[in-house]
Amino acid sequence: MSSYTPQEDLSLERSRLIGMVLGGVSYGVFLLLTVQAMTILMQRPRNGKKIADHRRALLCYIFITFVLGSINFACNAKYTEMIWIDLRGAPGGPVALIRNVMNYRINVLAISCCYLMKLIMEALLLYRCLIIWDRDRRVMILMVIIYIAMIVAAILLLIQAGTGVIFYNINPSLAYLSLQVVFTVGYTILVASRLLAIRGKMKQAIAGYDSSTYDTIILMVVESAMSYTVVVIIFIVGFALHSDSISTLCFLSLNEFQGISQLFIIIRVAQGRAVTQQWSNRVTTAPTALALARTVPDAPEGTNVARVARLEQGSVKLYSVSAKVAEVEVCMA
Repeated sequence: MSSYTPQEDLSLERSRLIGMVLGGVSYGVFLLLTVQAMTILMQRPRNGKKIADHRRALLCYIFITFVLGSINFACNAKYTEMIWIDLRGAPGGPVALIRNVMNYRINVLAISCCYLMKLIMEALLLYRCLIIWDRDRRVMILMVIIYIAMIVAAILLLIQAGTGVIFYNINPSLAYLSLQVVFTVGYTILVASRLLAIRGKMKQAIAGYDSSTYDTIILMVVESAMSYTVVVIIFIVGFALHSDSISTLCFLSLNEFQGISQLFIIIRVAQGRAVTQQWSNRVTTAPTALALARTVPDAPEGTNVARVARLEQGSVKLYSVSAKVAEVEVCMA
């Protein structure tokens, strides 16, 4: 048997092992939520072709991200086994194997699936933001530029990773994650501010309007963004300080955390669609009533017909804003 002197860095070895355990737990949650989301979305919608179209697109999105996440997790699990079992006699020992992960193609495959999955999930956030803002030009230019910059950073990262360079020395990785934080925080601020504005219009249109629906959606968006952003920021700090232990601990579960946060939104909105449909059905009677009222424009003041006409004139605004409620909830899914 050939002799070698293994490198000593027990904290790095522990962080790899603990990170893989956390990655396994987060992947289990990711798997559970994936099954739950697909079960809900595969149920035939009661109303609305638009919701049905979104349902099919979301099923494809969930399937693709789950496959990519599963490949990433399987590769990481296999390489963790290789570190302490298959390649335990390699020069430098487990520490060298952890630091030089890009020398093995299985890790190049893992990181490729990881960043492709991230870009797909960010694309969904971009779509939601643009729909909620009615494709406002300023918002579109800002968010699209950041997204394109993320794509460029991811490509440069994967090119360097393919050369076998030490992963924690890949500078585009820090750039990509920094852009991702900016993108996620910007998305959260833009969506929350837009929903707050729509909620204000609803309160103006309807006296005593119950804004709990908007409050729930805003809280949901903020919660999902915060849970993932905190983990990313910890990873960025560790990466910038060249703390391999912290970076390794966080990196192995980053993908699953992002997937979990998005699945929570999909599941919660999908389960609340019945409320949206009931509300939408209730307000669609306004245009019909208005049309009936307009058939007698010369009705005397004070009669029932005149009062109905005045009431239904105000309902046009109510119908327009209420339709926006349904649109927001559908695109959030």
